[in-house]
Amino acid sequence: MVQPELGQEFRAELDDLVQQLAKVLPDVIRRTDDRIALQPDAASVLSNFREPLPLQGCGAEKAIERLLELNETAGGNTSGPKCFHFVIGGSTPAALAADLLATAYDAITYTWVLSPTGVEMEMQALDWLKEIFELPKSWTGVMVTGASMANFVCIAAARQWWGEQHGLDVSETGLACAPQMPVLTSGFVHASTLKVLAVQGIGRSHVQRFTLDDFGRLDLDAFAAGLDALAGEPALVIVNAGEVNAGEFDPVREMIELARQHNCWIHVDGAFGLFAKVSPRIAHFVDGVEQADSATVDGHKWLNVPYDSGYAFVRDYRLMARAFRYSADYLPDENSDRPTFGAIGPESSRRARSFAVWATLKAYGREGQRRLVEHCLDIAAHFAERVRATECLELLNDPQLNIVAFRYNPGGLSDAQLNELNEQLGEAVLADGRFLVGTSKMGARTIFRPAFSNWRTRQQDVDEFADVILELANR
Repeated sequence: MVQPELGQEFRAELDDLVQQLAKVLPDVIRRTDDRIALQPDAASVLSNFREPLPLQGCGAEKAIERLLELNETAGGNTSGPKCFHFVIGGSTPAALAADLLATAYDAITYTWVLSPTGVEMEMQALDWLKEIFELPKSWTGVMVTGASMANFVCIAAARQWWGEQHGLDVSETGLACAPQMPVLTSGFVHASTLKVLAVQGIGRSHVQRFTLDDFGRLDLDAFAAGLDALAGEPALVIVNAGEVNAGEFDPVREMIELARQHNCWIHVDGAFGLFAKVSPRIAHFVDGVEQADSATVDGHKWLNVPYDSGYAFVRDYRLMARAFRYSADYLPDENSDRPTFGAIGPESSRRARSFAVWATLKAYGREGQRRLVEHCLDIAAHFAERVRATECLELLNDPQLNIVAFRYNPGGLSDAQLNELNEQLGEAVLADGRFLVGTSKMGARTIFRPAFSNWRTRQQDVDEFADVILELANR
């Protein structure tokens, strides 16, 4: 029996698949507000999920049916209005549609010739982002997976600069014969930054943290003394614009002005805090960021574009090009008019993240982004007032941004007992599944730290969250 030609078979299957998705996709999108945040019995649903690779397979239709079933019964609804874990944004309508089209077109943005539209959209969107964040037009940007890889890009450029200060091209020779690279920051430094320092050979344990308290706020006098102790040697300074437990900031302008008096590369980690520039209400938190040498920000946080989407901005394009030089006889030469983004960042295989970023900025503009950020600020302020007014809930900071640190405190318990109680309550919230939110530490205290970054979240959602905390605690 003659087998059907593969292309003919797959084309027919695609026709059926289009019809299948036309039926189910609208329902998936429309029910985002209503799906539970985390299915409470996900572990049992997935207990028998693993299986041997089938010889023949079940076909696309049945595979997609199974995928839909699994997500309905065991998936997390991180794009919904009741996900307050980490700092996770939603997806604006324009960004969601554009990202679906990026997959449908399978656009590859390694270099201009593969996707002229995708690369031009990336350049335009990055220019718009520099405008929003008030970064110099001359800086070079590149889109990556998120803040971790954006920090990777910026710190790679910093490392290249630092090596050249010592007469070394570390992208060629490595760090084996180099002195230790000094890194100065506050206690707000993020885990992703430490991870980048580890994988780039700089090392986590060499980071100097100048802290005023057990929360990690910067000791500015000690930081100044640390800079003086460099005695002119080059160093990396990391400024943290928005820490993840309470949304507080390093003193951005003061740190940068001090570091500028020394031989330092200044990097601003602004994964979500850089969005403060969008709103006049909070823009002062990142005043002076334009005087840095590099900055990072996440789009899948407050820009509300789908995962994954992050951006690295660097003052000196040439350092990026030297750090990530990437050439072969079959690859295009770098051209600033028709750039090869794969040669100034870590990824050569790059999907068109630019579609969603360009589409949401084009659709809603600067004013739309301000409204989104201020919506989340209002939600955080409302929830903080609800906590203040609720017996047994203790507010632990006045929210500066979009994170509210609080704990359950019925009274009469030691801090150690409260920590244990709130850890158990955190586990109960995740097991319950109506809300997706985690616990963390603020100094020695165990806290809840809901982060509001999604346009979908409403006041009624956060009021319900407070009720759920009390309900579960009373159990």
